[in-house]
Amino acid sequence: MPKMKTKSSVKKRFKITATGKVLSGPCGKRHGMIKRSQKMKRSARGTQVLQPQDGRTVKQWAPYGL
Repeated sequence: MPKMKTKSSVKKRFKITATGKVLSGPCGKRHGMIKRSQKMKRSARGTQVLQPQDGRTVKQWAPYGL
């Protein structure tokens, strides 16, 4: 049986913590920042933990972890 493949986009965008939570970067910070409010830009810094339902989907796309 061949190995399952990990989605390449998931490798680049997510990290899985030791406790199994999924971390992701914020959305909406690539371009057009002049029209975003300062509050939105501040709150989108760093990483955020995905909801468990979304984390389950990401883990299916990365069958052997990241």
